[in-house]
Amino acid sequence: MSPTQVIVIVLVVLVIAAVAVAARSYARRRALRSRFGPEYDRTVAEQDSRTAAERELRERERRHAELTLTPLAPESRARYTAAWEELQVRFVDSPAETVGDADELVSRLIAERGYPTGEFSDQIAHLSVEHARTLGHYRDAHEIHLRNSRGEASTEELRQAVVHYRALFADLLGEEPVAARPAEQPNPDTQHDATSR
Repeated sequence: MSPTQVIVIVLVVLVIAAVAVAARSYARRRALRSRFGPEYDRTVAEQDSRTAAERELRERERRHAELTLTPLAPESRARYTAAWEELQVRFVDSPAETVGDADELVSRLIAERGYPTGEFSDQIAHLSVEHARTLGHYRDAHEIHLRNSRGEASTEELRQAVVHYRALFADLLGEEPVAARPAEQPNPDTQHDATSR
């Protein structure tokens, strides 16, 4: 075999290896984008590089795999559905208190499903693996809840918080808890697509 042939073979092998690495990287990126949806873009924007963001998302998948998640028993699902219906009824008379109750109810549901309920950022990281499409709602609801605890949220914002909590609640529950009441009807100008009817 001549030196030229060896060089050509080595170059061909290097090109094939580079294409294989690029294809694998593209496939992993595509899988992460598909799994995490808008959370993928948010994480990329928050990190120094796309590589760091993808490493963070793969780490979330690893930690998520260590959880013991449990589906809800029919009795638990019925209990949560009834609690949500009661919460919606109470909103009209005490919206500020109801938002706090919605936060607590969602936290209880998160815990019963087997997710950690410590720091909010940890909750988000664990939930993002299977519930990434409703995390924007959860973040918005949590932010309004924090403003409400400081007495800074308007009634309209409180209504929006309940709608946002409902999106994650329904996602965790696996079904719509109850039909939306007038206090929960989304405003198409301010709501995410997932809550539109």
